Amino acid sequence: MRRRFTLPLMLLAVAGAVAAAPARAQAPAAKLLPAQSEIGFVSKQMGVPVQGQFKKFDAQVSFDPKQPAGGKIAFAIDTGSATIGDRDTDAEMKKGDWFDTVKFPQATFQSTAIKALGGGKFEVAGKLAIKGSSRDVLVPVTLTQAGGTSTATGAFAIKRLEFKIGAGDWGDTSMVADEVQVKFKLALTGVGAL
Repeated sequence: MRRRFTLPLMLLAVAGAVAAAPARAQAPAAKLLPAQSEIGFVSKQMGVPVQGQFKKFDAQVSFDPKQPAGGKIAFAIDTGSATIGDRDTDAEMKKGDWFDTVKFPQATFQSTAIKALGGGKFEVAGKLAIKGSSRDVLVPVTLTQAGGTSTATGAFAIKRLEFKIGAGDWGDTSMVADEVQVKFKLALTGVGAL
């Protein structure tokens, strides 16, 4: 005699399989320590390096160094907080040809993959969005730990014109170079041990 596999039995079988499946561990949520963190940039004007920084930013980090593939990293940077320490230039950077902070108040980064390279080094792939343009970027990160604080540092280059930063007359790369180095140091608590 043939057994009939009815809907209730199928549902019980599925529920049993789900319950038996190992739960995927979620990476712990870390907390950013803003006073010990910084995001800066270096551009060249007529061949001379000019350093600046963003004074306001936030990060959401969920990361276990032992299981980096399950981690997530997201940034929101207040573009109006960009400064190079010169009042006139800082005011200019808020305008439409540069960051256009009224229309685009934030730049964002969202990780899509995190890969361990060994020795506290990681490679973070993600999407960087500035001024309505989004690009894939690969960010090298070095993680060090002391006490209960983890410090993530790194640097990567972007092409400002791909994001329409410095448009119009400022598009002349002999005046302001197209390449900009982005540097960061993020101090975090709540990251698992290396």
